Amino acid sequence: MINEPSDTAYPENSCNERTPDQLLRIIFDYTAKIANERSLGSVLLLMANMGREMILADRCTVWLIDRARGELFTTVAHGVDEIRIPLGSGIVGHSIATGQPLLIEDAYNDPRHNAENDRRTGYRTKSIITVPFVGNDGSNIGAYQAVNKLTPNGVFTTHELEQLQLAASYAGKSLESVMLHEEIMATQREIIFAMGEIGESRSKETGHHVKRVAEYSFVLALGCGLSADEAELLKMVSPMHDIGKVAIPDAVLQKPGKLTAEEFALMKRHTEIGYNLLKSSGRELLKMAAVVAHQHHEKWNGTGYPQGLSGEDIHLYGRITAIADVFDALGSDRAYKKAWELDRILQLFDEERGRHFDPRLVDIFMEQLPKLLEIRDRYRDFESNERETGRH
Repeated sequence: MINEPSDTAYPENSCNERTPDQLLRIIFDYTAKIANERSLGSVLLLMANMGREMILADRCTVWLIDRARGELFTTVAHGVDEIRIPLGSGIVGHSIATGQPLLIEDAYNDPRHNAENDRRTGYRTKSIITVPFVGNDGSNIGAYQAVNKLTPNGVFTTHELEQLQLAASYAGKSLESVMLHEEIMATQREIIFAMGEIGESRSKETGHHVKRVAEYSFVLALGCGLSADEAELLKMVSPMHDIGKVAIPDAVLQKPGKLTAEEFALMKRHTEIGYNLLKSSGRELLKMAAVVAHQHHEKWNGTGYPQGLSGEDIHLYGRITAIADVFDALGSDRAYKKAWELDRILQLFDEERGRHFDPRLVDIFMEQLPKLLEIRDRYRDFESNERETGRH
């Protein structure tokens, strides 16, 4: 990510330093924006721009620790998408490891400087301030790094080091909060996907089915105008559409022939079972998953189950997941059928437009078909034993 120019201009005074009033205004403006952000990338960019404007640096970078990989990384740097260095290396690594801020007049006279980053970006680092971020538990989570003072002598002062420490203290707590939020979301995503796979595995379905339905749902959601964030949430929860199958007997789920009326009635219960498993959660994701589990077998003309909803009374998430699920089911081998050819699938969608499926979503499905077929190819089931699948 490349630092963007700020949308707020702060005139420099004759000393090329901010006045106290200017510093307070910059801090208040940026911390208000940071407090309202839930995207880690946006928070990092705002923090970098705040530090740069406070001490009039050419650029300001926010480094974070990736403990799983034993690296430091930044996505807020000019000229490259991401920089990664070994944990503990370079000036920033030393500052984080020791927990001490550093003020360096000429980086190339410091043996800790990693000149490789300059060679990669074509940039010439001179003066540097580095200030570690500390979490609530006292552990280091990353560092601010300001590079090249925008004055004729190009050197930072101890006063500016203190100012960057002030910026770190204001923004660091918000950064940790957003990082925790993203960690919680990632954990929920893993749990939801795993639960979805459990539901499908009961009917001998593959994890690829779950992945394909998730990806199809994302493409269709974007196609019908949902925001990228909302489409991503639907992508996360759509794998839970058949979670209720965990309570359906194997004799029904894995029966290779046609179900009896009694068996089909039992099979249909998976929608209500899934809904009841999820509906009491206070988490947004699981509430969405409950809707998808409950309504993905409803039909536009009201002949679906379990509630017989019709038209827009069916939640959009359920309507989208229905198309994604049926498209994948028809295109996959099942215990009771072979995969359909694409032309036959498209003919069925055309016939069921306005009957089974939301007609507008069928149009979007047709428009997005190249992307959907690319996803199908990317996550294709290659192993023959993966094709021992269950019932839609």
